[in-house]
Amino acid sequence: MEEAHSVPEDMPPSYPPQRKPKQSLPAFLGEMAVVIAAALLISVLVKTFLLQAFYIPSPSMTHTLEVGDRIIVNKLANSPEEIHRGDVVVFVDPGGWLRQRPESEPSQPMKVLTTIGETVGIIPKNSGHHLVKRVIGVGGDQVSCCGDDGRLQINGEPISEPYLREGGPPSTFEFEVTVPEGHVWVMGDNRSNSEDSRAHMGEPGGGFVPVDNIEGRVTLIMLPLDRFGPLDSAEDTFTKVPDPSP
Repeated sequence: MEEAHSVPEDMPPSYPPQRKPKQSLPAFLGEMAVVIAAALLISVLVKTFLLQAFYIPSPSMTHTLEVGDRIIVNKLANSPEEIHRGDVVVFVDPGGWLRQRPESEPSQPMKVLTTIGETVGIIPKNSGHHLVKRVIGVGGDQVSCCGDDGRLQINGEPISEPYLREGGPPSTFEFEVTVPEGHVWVMGDNRSNSEDSRAHMGEPGGGFVPVDNIEGRVTLIMLPLDRFGPLDSAEDTFTKVPDPSP
C-alpha cells in the first residue's frame, strides 16, 4: 500500500517550494560583463607583472629560438639578482639597435583588435622595440673573444657554448670589453647573423644593455607545438667562470 504524504504542520503556506524565476536577459548579460571584465583584469595583471608572450621575428637566436616561435617571458626575472650568465632575455632596445622596417598600415579595426589582444596577452607581442639575446657577461665581467683555443673567455676562463648554432663561430671578430655595473653584455646564439652587443661597441652605450631595460627571462617556447617546452638552462656552461676581479 502506498504511503500517504501529508503537509508538515510547520511548513510555510508556500509549500511546496515555488520554482525560482528565470534570470532576465539584462541581468544575465550584466553578470557576463562582470565575469569578462574580471578575466581581462586578471590577464592584464598577469601580463604586466608576471608573464608575457612574444614572438621571434629573426634568426639571431637559431637554433635555440627559431623564426616564428612564440615564447613566454617571466617578468619577475628582470633584476641584477635574477639575471645570470646564460639567461635568454627580452629587453627594450637601448637605442638604435633596431632598424625601422617599413610596414603596411593595418586597418583601424585590426589595430584596435591587435592592441586589445596584446594588452590582455592572448596575442604574442611583436618584438617592436624589443630584442631577444643571451646574457654572456654581467656587471664587472671581462668578456673577450677569441682565446688561443678559439673560445669565448669570461674573466679569463674559456667556455664551451653548446647552444651556438652548429658550425657557427663564437664570434666573427675579436673584441674585449668590461661590463659596467648595472648592465649586461648580450650575444645571439647565431653569432654570424646577430647584431648584438658586438655590433654596437662604437656607439653610445658601448653595446651594453642596462638591466633596467630587461623585460624578463625567456622560460618557455609556447608555439609551435612540436617545439613546446621549457627553454634549456645554460647554467652549466658558466659554472667555472670566476667572479670578476674587484
